[in-house]
Amino acid sequence: MTLGLDGKPAQAALAGVRVLDLSQFEAGTAVTETLAWLGADVIKIEPPVAGEQGRSASSDSPGLDSFYFLLLNANKRSVTLNLKSERGKAMLRQMIPQADIFIENFAPGAIERLGFGYDAVRALNPRIIYAQVKGFGAGSPYESFLSFDMIGQATGGVMSITGESGARPLKPGPTLGDTGTGLHCAIGVLAALYQRVATGAGQKVEVAMQEAMVNYCRVAYARQSATGEACPRSGNQVVLGTTAPSEAYRCKGDGPNDYCYVYSTRANNAHWERLLRTIGREDLLNEPRFATPTDRAANVAAIDAIIAPWMAARTKHEAMATLGRAGVPAGAVLDTKELSDDPYLRARGVFVTVQHPVRGAFTMPGWPVKMSASDVPVTAAPLLGANNAEVYREWLDLGEHDLSALRADGVI
Repeated sequence: MTLGLDGKPAQAALAGVRVLDLSQFEAGTAVTETLAWLGADVIKIEPPVAGEQGRSASSDSPGLDSFYFLLLNANKRSVTLNLKSERGKAMLRQMIPQADIFIENFAPGAIERLGFGYDAVRALNPRIIYAQVKGFGAGSPYESFLSFDMIGQATGGVMSITGESGARPLKPGPTLGDTGTGLHCAIGVLAALYQRVATGAGQKVEVAMQEAMVNYCRVAYARQSATGEACPRSGNQVVLGTTAPSEAYRCKGDGPNDYCYVYSTRANNAHWERLLRTIGREDLLNEPRFATPTDRAANVAAIDAIIAPWMAARTKHEAMATLGRAGVPAGAVLDTKELSDDPYLRARGVFVTVQHPVRGAFTMPGWPVKMSASDVPVTAAPLLGANNAEVYREWLDLGEHDLSALRADGVI
């Protein structure tokens, strides 16, 4: 439990903030999960029977919510509502004036066809923060195109700078296009909430995957500005390509991730000199080929040949520990299993185990932002419609008789 300055239990940062969550898959759900972990009351509105598409997408077992869904919908409450029915639309219109945030990431034009575009929602609640995540921005020639994570990464420049020189572009493993765009949107939503305190008015927050990916590639544009050419792929070298070492070196062991990354700053020679002393190569301290970061960048192959044998004689953990203690930036390449099993990360809450009503104990990444006066324990993603009774009672004052009638009519 987090305590405030007065010694009493602290209130979560977004306590009292109400969110109507019409998101699906990952980009939108990443926004609302972030808000939930900051203490907002997130009401996930889903179609009856099947629910949000992410529940069944990639599921390992028919009839069970996918792990994909569980990872993206923690700390939310789920209600079912048929937005293709007039009664369902009327219920959502009744809820909108009570909400602070409305978010959707349907296919282009879908929310407008349902009758809940920005102008329609704002007319019901001028204070609402209306957030949208799309593949491409308004007015783009691709505005009507469908987009997923990898499409955002391809069209936003990320893939063009990922991979080995001379080889094909690669999609990075992290879902930058989805969760990365979602986090950009969450920042905009939080800023809009803050601005509303002064103005009293809500606003529309739009984030396009393509445009968020451009922001992630910001340093690549420094390379382009220096050369006048598009930033190339440089493998494990830093995107600016102005220093060495900047590489993942093979370590002792035959595992697919038995590597350790070593980096030497492009600002000065301090890391390079510490590295040479640590690996017993003080004889190279005055070597002209390595005199500056730029000189080292021009002699990458020679530097790799010097470092590789030392790395190969040690495990990745030994290499990281030895170099780290010497003040050299180094990082063992840790896989997902190593990370989720790490006792420190477990104790810190980077990974948490929640109790799901069907899946049972489920370990998942928690919220990585630690705040001294706001702490929201992670809870499992809800079953479809699990919160119909409580939410519709709180928001619309509906009783069990009302809910029974709505179920019979296919509205919930």
